[in-house]
Amino acid sequence: MKLEGLIAAQQRLDSGHSLQPVLAAKRGSAEAGIRGEERVAQVFRNHPFSSEHHNFHDLSPAWREKFQIDTFALTPWFATVLEVKNIGGSLEFKDNPPQLIRTREDGHKDGYESPVVQLERNRCLISDWLQSRHIHLPIYGAVVLAYPKQIVAVPPANTKLLFPNLIPSFLKSIPQHGNKLDHEAFYQLSLDLLKSHQPFIPKPICETYSVPFSDFRARVRCKVCGRFGMIKLPRTWHCPPCGANEHLAHIRTLREWFLIFQTSITNKECREFLGVDIHTAKRILLSMNLQSEGTFRDRRYFMDFNCKQLSQK
Repeated sequence: MKLEGLIAAQQRLDSGHSLQPVLAAKRGSAEAGIRGEERVAQVFRNHPFSSEHHNFHDLSPAWREKFQIDTFALTPWFATVLEVKNIGGSLEFKDNPPQLIRTREDGHKDGYESPVVQLERNRCLISDWLQSRHIHLPIYGAVVLAYPKQIVAVPPANTKLLFPNLIPSFLKSIPQHGNKLDHEAFYQLSLDLLKSHQPFIPKPICETYSVPFSDFRARVRCKVCGRFGMIKLPRTWHCPPCGANEHLAHIRTLREWFLIFQTSITNKECREFLGVDIHTAKRILLSMNLQSEGTFRDRRYFMDFNCKQLSQK
């Protein structure tokens, strides 16, 4: 969703807007992160792990603090948290203060939050989550560098560092002793993790970067030609310049509203953003079964990315 919001924001801003370079850099970072996590996911798909081995990607269990685990490997004997990074250049892991320093080929240095700190935070939070359910499993952890081309000049002092192809041997090296979850408890725990999972919702772009609404283009964007200004016809949206039709273009466009502008919308905001009349806006908002509060003119509708209508097509 973070990447989706960045792309939508770039499309709705003028090409010369001062925020464009910032969004482009953030987009590149997000795309690199997704590629890295997909590379790790591919390892788990291709390797013949036992049936008593469940893997969760981008896991975000409901808890007192929000957190998201890149990869969580669960067995009846232990669990493992993997923090995946895809950052090119020469990498130095600093301990005091904890920080990751990347040196590019031109000598320029960039500082990042330490993956070790992120790993330990997630490891502690998932351990607390498990203990709240009276489950006491040892939790291991490692930082995974997505590609061997990433050069490690200074490794972390006390944290395991892996490339994706080393993940299977690392997991096999973890001892299987102590209390073991029985078959029923293991599968029930996996179901509980899935039920507890909540999609990670990023802050809207306007809130993150303090950009006024007026800087962004309104109206429905055509996916075929990229122009803004699709018009609402009975049962579809039509793009006059290229002739394309899209039945559910309003759902895609309102999803962009929630990712770019704010987490709620009124009828007035909806009709101004989509370019429709008051009755069409009301019909669209009610059809999406969004959460709402207030009555008549004061009613606000709130995003719920868990609902089917706002799920990405």
